[in-house]
Formats: sequence, C-alpha cells, structure tokens
Amino acid sequence: MGLYVETVIRTEMAELWERSQEPGQHQRWDLRFTSITYLPRAQGEPQRFRYATRLLPFLSVHGTGVSAGESRRADGTRVSALRFASRHPLSLLAEGSGYWRYVPGPDGSVRFLTGYDYRPRWGPAGALADRLVFRPLMGWATAWSFDRLRLWCERGTTPGRALARALGECALRILLTAAALACAPLAVGLAVAALALLAPPLPGTPAARRCLRTPPGRAPATAPRLLTALEPS
Repeated sequence: MGLYVETVIRTEMAELWERSQEPGQHQRWDLRFTSITYLPRAQGEPQRFRYATRLLPFLSVHGTGVSAGESRRADGTRVSALRFASRHPLSLLAEGSGYWRYVPGPDGSVRFLTGYDYRPRWGPAGALADRLVFRPLMGWATAWSFDRLRLWCERGTTPGRALARALGECALRILLTAAALACAPLAVGLAVAALALLAPPLPGTPAARRCLRTPPGRAPATAPRLLTALEPS
C-alpha cells in the first residue's frame, strides 16, 4: 500500500469500530470525506456506498465504493477492507483500495492503522500533481483525522470542537508570527516567529505528527486477504 498511518487509541474496541464503521460517525472526523452513504444490499453481500468530498462551498467531488469487515476474528483483531473509484471529472483519484486494522493492546488500548493506495488520472500531469501535492496532502489528512478520532475517543472532544481548536491555534500562531516580525527587532522577531510556528500543538489539538507514517520494522504492511474478495466498485 502506498500510504500508511497508525495510531494507538485508549478506548473500547467496540466504540472505535462503531465510530469508524458507521457512516454518520465516520464522516464527522475524517477530513477526506464530507458525506458517506450506505446503499441498500442483500444479506451476505459486501456493503456498497457513495461518498463525497467538498472542495468549495458549492462544489463537491463524489465516487462509489464497496467494503466488507470482520469483527469476530479468533485472535481478537478486527479488519475492514474497501475498494473505491470516482468518475467525477475534477477527481484526481481514479480508483483505489485500502484497509483498516484494529489490534487490541495489552493495556486496553487499540492499535488502529490503515494502508491504502490509488491510481491517479490525467496521465503524466496527474501523476506529477499526485506525487508533489495530492499524495502528501492525503497522507497528512489521514493522520490528522486519526488523531482527531483519538481525541474524540480518549477525551470526549467532539470532532467539531477539535476542528475549532485547530483553526484557533493556527490563527494564533499566524498572529504571533506577524506581530513578532512587525514589532520586534529582526533577530527577536525571527526567534519568536520560529517558536510560534514550530512549537508542538497543544495536547487537545489534533496533530498529524502524533501518528506513525511508516510501518514499524522493516517489513512492508500487507493488505488483508479480505481485500482480494472485493470486486471493484
């Protein structure tokens, strides 16, 4: 898988599973989606869904996907897998696949991780835009969203409140930087600006840097066998 994100969340497995698998809760914390809607399905069939991501107030890109999950595995872990695609003309993402793993820890925590990859469209220009801009942005958005979910589960900080804190802290850093550069001597101003920009986020503010972005150890992450059973969306 091309992108990998991992975090540890101190919460009940059932709560984490619900907040990441139920569309109404999932779309609250995941920056990558504005809406997720399950489609009707027959019993025993994989779950098909539609998703949308708002780019501007009146402009969204959308796509479809199919997912399946295993919540009663013998080793206590849980896993879900999905395939997704978009035919929207403004979507750089053409099609892709991914998975989530839920691994119980010895202290009651859950190791929550994802791996996913996708194929960009628009030929060489799209591949370049993906490598330089879109893929790093997707990795950051996934990690930031995972930390927002962690704060929701561990501290009870709702996703909306977490976003407000992040925006407020970002605005404060910008104001401090501007004030330092405008009012203080150059050396002092640069020092204060660097401190304002590089200081770690407050504990209650979501931060992508708190998540692991590469698989631990030298072995690459492997997708679950469940993914091979899913047909393209």
